[in-house]
Amino acid sequence: MENTAFIGLGSNMGDRYQYLIKAIDLLDCHSAIELVNVSSVYETDPVGYEEQDLFLNMVIEVKTYLTANELLANCMNIEQLLGRKRELRWGPRTIDLDILLFNQENIETEKLIVPHPRMLERAFVMVPLLEIRPDIRFPALDQSRFLRHGQSRNTEGVRIWKRKNGEDVFVPIES
Repeated sequence: MENTAFIGLGSNMGDRYQYLIKAIDLLDCHSAIELVNVSSVYETDPVGYEEQDLFLNMVIEVKTYLTANELLANCMNIEQLLGRKRELRWGPRTIDLDILLFNQENIETEKLIVPHPRMLERAFVMVPLLEIRPDIRFPALDQSRFLRHGQSRNTEGVRIWKRKNGEDVFVPIES
């Protein structure tokens, strides 16, 4: 597999955990995608539109032969299969799949921006990403901003929900 991608997953409707698991299974069953690593699952406060249920979030690492646009199309298809409705920006969703990073590439099209433009401000993305790749670097974003975020480990609104080893914990993460 020639490309490495990091994908953020989130759900705040129905059986949130099962939506995450189903999305990972659907990604992994694609012949051109190989699951490499998964973070723990975190319960997080909503960002943007705050009048909604809490989210479960995590990050996965995959290897793929797909291009970034092909991977995006696959992610959007999975969202649709799992009942995602795009009715309200930052609103409730059964599943959300965001390509955070794709190799060391900078991509800006009408449908896809990589690295994800708001990932550094979102603890619900950075905490699980840094869990699985604490040494990760990418040139398109301000490295000093990234390092400050990584060092400060701002975890406000992010609580460990299920550790990578499967242990249920439901407690805030230690800063």
